Amino acid sequence: MGGGCARDSGGGWPLTPPQVYPMMKERRSPSHGSREQGFDLSYQLARKQLARITDLEEQCRKSGARYMGPDKIIIDYLNRPYHITLPDVELSLEDSPGSVAIEVPLTGKILILHYFNQAPGTPATGRLITFKQIPGGVSYYPAFFQRVIAPLVNRFGKNPDLLMKAAAPFGGYKAPYGDISVTIDAFPRVPVTLVLWKGDEEVAPAGNVLFDANISDYLPTEDVTALCGNIVWKMVKDIPSA
Repeated sequence: MGGGCARDSGGGWPLTPPQVYPMMKERRSPSHGSREQGFDLSYQLARKQLARITDLEEQCRKSGARYMGPDKIIIDYLNRPYHITLPDVELSLEDSPGSVAIEVPLTGKILILHYFNQAPGTPATGRLITFKQIPGGVSYYPAFFQRVIAPLVNRFGKNPDLLMKAAAPFGGYKAPYGDISVTIDAFPRVPVTLVLWKGDEEVAPAGNVLFDANISDYLPTEDVTALCGNIVWKMVKDIPSA
């Protein structure tokens, strides 16, 4: 199998396939209404935080967003341009000048604002880590596995060549890990690398997700789970099972 490296027992990330566990049972979650209220509260807080930023041009530089003037910012998320209009802090998706604005899902708005508000402009380290190496990642890993790794492997593990096709709309480009891997620049300073191992008669297909070691500078751990879950969900949806 590909990859060519052994598991790092220290602080590095494992290039050998991690064990794929059976789908974990979903924990009980609060009611739909409670979740929506929580999302709305997070969104409103993020809007207020952005409104308090005094130097928007500098924050655009740190985040890789495009400063269009005091009343508009454009930030690329999953290879599409999202517009933030000010001072009301409203988000919309406009794929081309003059096109009809598309409503942005609330979770997408939250991710975009959290990324923009938090971005410190730190450069990439060039060192890759797994989700468990992110602060708090071990605690969040059961949810991350269920929302990200399990559906990634279930859909693409036996058809890994479809991974590149599914990642193409998000600007995905080939990476040199595992048997096949693809990197998606989810935000200008947040590359996400999806890795698959094909498996064989004795070993089941496996997968993992890699991040630059500075990922926690740009997004909290819970947001990393939501971001990767959104990426994989979109990829699985766009490449349905035969």
